[in-house]
Amino acid sequence: MTSKDLYLPQGSTAGAQYAVDIGPERAGWAHSSLRVVELTPGGTHMFTTGDSEWIVLPLSGGCTVQVEDEEFQIRGRESVFASVSDFVYAPRDARVQIASGAGGRFALAGAKCERRLPARYGPAPEVPVEHRGSGTCSRLVRNFASADAFDCDKLIAVEVITPGGNWSSYPPHKHDEYRPGEESALEEIYYFEIDGPNGLGYQRVFPSREGGSDVLAEVRSGDAVLVPDGWHGPSIAQPGHDMYYLNVMAGPGGTREWRICFHPEHVESTEGYR
Repeated sequence: MTSKDLYLPQGSTAGAQYAVDIGPERAGWAHSSLRVVELTPGGTHMFTTGDSEWIVLPLSGGCTVQVEDEEFQIRGRESVFASVSDFVYAPRDARVQIASGAGGRFALAGAKCERRLPARYGPAPEVPVEHRGSGTCSRLVRNFASADAFDCDKLIAVEVITPGGNWSSYPPHKHDEYRPGEESALEEIYYFEIDGPNGLGYQRVFPSREGGSDVLAEVRSGDAVLVPDGWHGPSIAQPGHDMYYLNVMAGPGGTREWRICFHPEHVESTEGYR
């Protein structure tokens, strides 16, 4: 892929239903998907999950999610910078309706899967939150659907808040080949929001093999970066503007796990910052 294919600015994937619509066909891969639906007050959105499992995650606002005959209430949040959010898991081969009385923006993180698991509600208080790194590499990670926090068949998804002026996704790391016990093969989407007007950040992806992915993108709210392969990081937040990103991952492995390999040239110099 070229850098143009990897960097997807706000509006570049929008369609009739979604402000962001990144599926395997658009991304040029086989597993991971991300959609963002914007609802006006009293608005509804219906979709079928098909051969994928999905998590409905509020970016702003709350909603009711109906999965077949089950109904779940999501309190949501004012913004991604305000707090952790509750969420709903919808299995493959199901009908889903999202309804919001006050309106809002809702991320749909998806992955092609094999098993049909039950629909479930994920309470915000049960989301594991960790402070990762130190100094100018410190960041907040919300592991709402990490491999060891919430049961999915293939989908892995987390949120990261990087304080203004800090680096995250650092040291550079990769997960583009299967090495038992050491590395997973996972396609990854980064979806960004920046706190405050005129805020920006930067995202780096560089090759782990000849002809691999290579991009340095200036990112703003609503932008996305695809990581089909390669070393990725750092993600850099502009001073004075906290940066949020939603990571959505999935791959072909028989075991759902998130194993990464750090870039050997950066491991020693970043000891204590990871």
